[in-house]
Amino acid sequence: MTSVSTTTPTASGIDDAERERLDAAIDELSEGSRTWSALSVGQRATLLKAVRAGVASSAEEWAHTAAASKGLNGSHPLRGEEWLAGPYCTLGALDAYTETLSRLAEGRNPLEGIRIDRAPGGRTRVHAFPLDGIDKVLLSGFTGEVWLEPGTTPRAARASAGLVQRTPQASGGVGLVLGAGNVTSIPILDVLYELLAHNRTVLLKVNPTQDALVSVFEHALAPLIEPGFLRIVRGDGKVGAYLTAHEQLVHVHITGSAPTFNAIVWGPSGTAAEKRRRENRPLLKKPITAELGGVSPIIVVPGEWSEADIRFHAEHVATMRLQNCGHNCIAGQVVIVSSDWAQGDAFRAALRRAYAKAPERPIWYPGSDKRMQQATDDYPDALVLGDRLLVEIGAEDDPTALQNTEYFAPVLGVVEVAGTGQEFVDAAIAYANDELQGTLGANLLIDPRTEKSLGSGFERAITALRYGSIAINAWTAFGFLTPTLTWGAFPGNTVDDVGSGIGVVHNALLLDHVERSVVRGPFRPLPRSLPIANGGGRFTVLPKPPWFVTARTGAETSEGLTRFRATGGILGLVKTLMKAMRA
Repeated sequence: MTSVSTTTPTASGIDDAERERLDAAIDELSEGSRTWSALSVGQRATLLKAVRAGVASSAEEWAHTAAASKGLNGSHPLRGEEWLAGPYCTLGALDAYTETLSRLAEGRNPLEGIRIDRAPGGRTRVHAFPLDGIDKVLLSGFTGEVWLEPGTTPRAARASAGLVQRTPQASGGVGLVLGAGNVTSIPILDVLYELLAHNRTVLLKVNPTQDALVSVFEHALAPLIEPGFLRIVRGDGKVGAYLTAHEQLVHVHITGSAPTFNAIVWGPSGTAAEKRRRENRPLLKKPITAELGGVSPIIVVPGEWSEADIRFHAEHVATMRLQNCGHNCIAGQVVIVSSDWAQGDAFRAALRRAYAKAPERPIWYPGSDKRMQQATDDYPDALVLGDRLLVEIGAEDDPTALQNTEYFAPVLGVVEVAGTGQEFVDAAIAYANDELQGTLGANLLIDPRTEKSLGSGFERAITALRYGSIAINAWTAFGFLTPTLTWGAFPGNTVDDVGSGIGVVHNALLLDHVERSVVRGPFRPLPRSLPIANGGGRFTVLPKPPWFVTARTGAETSEGLTRFRATGGILGLVKTLMKAMRA
């Protein structure tokens, strides 16, 4: 009998050699799960410090490799994105998780010393950012809250904080993380959450777009790989299909798209998948969590804005769409403005200028060219501004495609809702809730005077927004970058109607019964944030946040902040702040 070649595909679609490698990795993780369960919480905190050292030593290679993979050379003005969205974000998460575990190891509560109060509707609110002096200074003006589900009391919040780290010996088995392909920290942050929120060792399958980073990840995460707590594998959809069906893997987490999620749960689209869905017979026989994006609104509340306010927030909106070339699950896509705003035309004109003048960059994510063509077909009269589209919906235009298609590319739309003041806010929030696909994140821009005039009506309106992350005078990406906040869709989705996903990640305080996170930022930058000039708004030391696509020194500032996060050093921080002041 002729032996089977190691390159012969098996029934699963992968060859024998690949299957054996994957099975061996899963066996090693099963053994590693027993070792993980034997570690005390204090030992886990020590382990995270070792991981932190690995990430710090890999930060430069990580950022440079990621930038190169996206077509950003060493002098590109937007290369700083890869410092912030990669190693900076990961280092912050490791620091925050280490603090939580250290408190638990000392017999203290993770929420000790953290302000907890009430939000509207009987909700408990945890003031989760900033928690240290550096963040209070460097990111002054920005705050973050985690709102828990109605009925969760402050006492219950404290009692459950820490999740499974309160019972570290209870093994969660081995989980599968299907890594995102767009932002390089996402796979690592998802791995950390599996380990720390669920006590699961992790098989990470990286997206093919991040193959170049595998060696960087292996070096940075060596303290997790060596004892068998993590394995990293490459592969295409066939590898993913084999792993999701693997009996030894007890859970799946995916960051991606709803079609990919549905293919995993119900099978490839077609009559068979539709039948399984009707009969509630999913192919996937294990739990799954997911973060799947959506069509994110940017609500612009009318008020009396200065020319500088209009210019600044036009650049703010352009950033929400164009950061990472729009290849973000949280990229703002639909700007909601008032048809009754006296300054509406001025804002639209400023937005066109800011959107057109942002630095050009490659449209790099696979399939984006098709989505750009789809947007062009949907809206043939859209403004073509270099490599990007601006769709301004008129009275006779059909907004359906814009409302329901996550283009995941540099496509920005503008729609109008009538009203001013509370009338507009309520109408815009209803539009976002009812007309736009998904519930991941919503952004809202409002000047201090208008917000004050609305009083408690504004907070009630924010409560009505059904989104897992809400940013007021900020971008929800700030919430993504902040490890003590939570990240995920608004609760209530199911495998049958998944929307923007199921469950949360990040959540370094390890809170239970999470509903949403709310970020609040300064309406005006320095020097207009000074008390005499800011009209009652928040003070900030930032003249322009380094993540703005229009920040002239954004790349240098982002790199400097990451190096400071990695190794400390006041002299380097001072130099970075001087660069930030020239943004």
